[in-house]
Amino acid sequence: MIRVRTADGAVMLATALLVSFVVLGATTGCQQPKVAEDETASGPDYNRPLTPGASALREITDPGRLPPIEKAFEHRNVYLEDAIDESLRWFRAPSSQQFFPFDEFTHDRMVAGLHAFRSLLEEAPDAASFRRQFEQMFKVYESVGYNGEGIVLFTGYYAPIFPASRERTSRFTAPLYTRPDDLVTDPVTGDPQGRRMNGDVIVPYPARREIEERNMFAGNELVWLENDLDAFIVQVNGSAKLQLPDGEVMYIGYAGKTDRPYTGLGQSVMDEGILSPDQLSLPAIRRLYQQQPDRVRELMFRNEVYVFFTEYSGANWPAGSLGVPVTTEASLATDKRIYPRGGLVMVDTRAVTFSEGHRRYIRFMLDQDTGGAIQAPGRADIFKGIGPGAEILAGGQYAEGRLYYFLLREPYVESYLAMEESKR
Repeated sequence: MIRVRTADGAVMLATALLVSFVVLGATTGCQQPKVAEDETASGPDYNRPLTPGASALREITDPGRLPPIEKAFEHRNVYLEDAIDESLRWFRAPSSQQFFPFDEFTHDRMVAGLHAFRSLLEEAPDAASFRRQFEQMFKVYESVGYNGEGIVLFTGYYAPIFPASRERTSRFTAPLYTRPDDLVTDPVTGDPQGRRMNGDVIVPYPARREIEERNMFAGNELVWLENDLDAFIVQVNGSAKLQLPDGEVMYIGYAGKTDRPYTGLGQSVMDEGILSPDQLSLPAIRRLYQQQPDRVRELMFRNEVYVFFTEYSGANWPAGSLGVPVTTEASLATDKRIYPRGGLVMVDTRAVTFSEGHRRYIRFMLDQDTGGAIQAPGRADIFKGIGPGAEILAGGQYAEGRLYYFLLREPYVESYLAMEESKR
């Protein structure tokens, strides 16, 4: 998770990516995405950026193209209202105002929309009634996707738990470091800008290989993990819950990263032909590391970015980019540069489950997070929960689908905004 300081001085945590398997490159356990006819043999470019001046969202005005709202109502998460509360908590912070208006999405309309949605959830007698009222009250937008045709790649992420030690021991040998004093980041967004040298001169930070081979941060160790791969995964994740030898639980969160490019370990493994896409998973990478640690370490060096950490209370763990806890299968991570944050969304994709295998997956969610690899309109990441079970579900989440955003129509804003005023 990324810890950044907002314009009004509030500290919030923003997920750098809670071990998304797309970051590791895994694609096992589920159907592979279809390749659009105009794509090359290299496959879809889900990270294709928007063209300058383009919007990631477009309004749906044809009733025949509206998403299956009633299905999302029928499959709503039991904790969905808790996720709504967390978004509303973020909107009440003065710092949230700086991100609006976002095209038509104003702060007031976003807040009123969450209250309206909650009321519909509580009052609708059935799915058909819910859909009729919802479509009357909300405008519907769809993501343009990676290809302008609305196709989005949905991956999964989770919050990991690792054994660790505050001291180096024969078991715990891989360090995670605190933030160096010379790291320069944007005071609002937390984006890395480089390394401060000789006063005001800012230069690029060294790559991962040089940092580790030179042992650049010796003396700044925060905590020690069992091996280099665990430390690498926590860096990709940006946060972790750590179980210490004496039974103490330690929470660490992102405190900054260097300004170097990111390369997924899974993609590097596939590029080398070590594992094929249908063989790739986090357990497979762990086995490879046990068998060939030096080879995997060389591949990890291809990911040049380096991440730093701080200890925190864990009261909000696991928190997303809004600084509030993310909710299992009710929180979504997207690129916050191109999508409005905090509001109501719907995903329509496929997902792997423990009981039913791979099936269609339609859910209302809240856009409450972001990620280092979740960039461009063609990417979104579903929070799958905490611990080993969630790791399995996250590892199986790799499927195309569609992403929708909802905006309360103007005539309803004033009455539902009054609900928010009564809460203040």
